[in-house]
Amino acid sequence: MSSTAFAALLAVAAGLGGAVQIAVQGRLGGRVGSIEAVTTAAVVGCAVALAILLVARRSLAGVGDALAGPKWQLVGGVMSVFIVLAVTVAGPRIGVVATTALIVAAQFGLAALIDRYGWLGVERVPVTWPRVVGIALLAIGAALTLRR
Repeated sequence: MSSTAFAALLAVAAGLGGAVQIAVQGRLGGRVGSIEAVTTAAVVGCAVALAILLVARRSLAGVGDALAGPKWQLVGGVMSVFIVLAVTVAGPRIGVVATTALIVAAQFGLAALIDRYGWLGVERVPVTWPRVVGIALLAIGAALTLRR
């Protein structure tokens, strides 16, 4: 399997996992509270990530290297907690489909800006009119999912 195919498969799996996460986190949040559910998810996620790191690298040194680097690069961890909190709160209130649609539409919109301007050190990618139309259609679709 090529690295591109593997990356695509991983992205699809993450999308499927995201839908499950919205449903499960909403239920857990309803049972124990949203902040408690987010904290539990972070602790479980941390334990799994540490186990994978130890199996794959047989060391935790990479974590120290990451913490020693530029602090703005740690924002991914903050965003992870924010995303899990958002899906924990939004999922039960607007549904899994609407939550997913709004997240994806917002991601596409900001991702296009990040690509266009090369923010956060990524390579610049032009934003063409088909991309703009696609993002607009996604936003319209996301808005339509809010109707029950």
